[in-house]
Amino acid sequence: MRGFFEAMLFAPKWYHYPLILLLFPFSVIYGIMMSIRRIMTSPKEFGIPIISVGNLIVGGSGKTPFAIALASRLQGVVIISRGYGRKSKGLVEVSSEGKILVDVTQSGDESMLMAQSLPKASVIVSEDRASAIELAKEKGAKCIILDDGFNRVEIEKFEIVLEPEHIKNYLPFPAGAFREFWFNKKYADIVAKEGEAFHRQVAFENLKPKMVLVTAISNPDRLNTYLPEGIVDKVYLEDHAYFEEEKLKMLLSEHEAQSLLVTQKDAVKMQDFKLPISEMKLKLEIKETIFTQVDEYIKGYPE
Repeated sequence: MRGFFEAMLFAPKWYHYPLILLLFPFSVIYGIMMSIRRIMTSPKEFGIPIISVGNLIVGGSGKTPFAIALASRLQGVVIISRGYGRKSKGLVEVSSEGKILVDVTQSGDESMLMAQSLPKASVIVSEDRASAIELAKEKGAKCIILDDGFNRVEIEKFEIVLEPEHIKNYLPFPAGAFREFWFNKKYADIVAKEGEAFHRQVAFENLKPKMVLVTAISNPDRLNTYLPEGIVDKVYLEDHAYFEEEKLKMLLSEHEAQSLLVTQKDAVKMQDFKLPISEMKLKLEIKETIFTQVDEYIKGYPE
């Protein structure tokens, strides 16, 4: 069933449209409510440059590697995230200037990946973004990157919205994958469309002749474009799900495979597993004009 609904949201077929039509009125109501919320909310100014990296579509669109690429160029930066999939609650400091302070169950997979990828940055997770921003300021942050922040309309920020290269369903939730009406991207300072403003570069480590693809990401079929030869089976878990080492061992044995092929987001949850891992590493090539606009926003921010 999960596969059916993911296909309906991201790449609907003819047999999805009866359900899409049934859900269409709810999508319109939801979209209107989100637009009213955006128009009626007065964003708060926090006295520090805040760059939001977000999107309008649920699921992966490159936000994590984009935030990593952006943060790697900045000094005194703190990334603030919701920490999706974590087993903790409240405000948690994941890393401080590159020093990892908690494990992946406390941080969530994406936040841990950012923390491990950025030796000079700090990462905080919190449901309450405002309290996380205040903590970052107390600790001397010079600027903040708000991960998945476009719908945080209560915060004054510089908005970068990532847009997929191909969109097949423009409807808001629940009939489509959009969190708001697609035209609300007009509120962004930068709309970065994949294939134009940024490109994905995928590299692999430790490839083997026979591998089982195991992943817990949203819309996993998007990996198909990049998969190498040697995949003997594909196992998809819920987005942000945790893995059981014994079950993965059984998968390897069942298929007589030599390793598990996983994404970086999956790999951070397998660090203590004594299993052969092959890893897909995603990096974004981003137009320099985007970095220039961000630099100008930070330099022009009133002291």
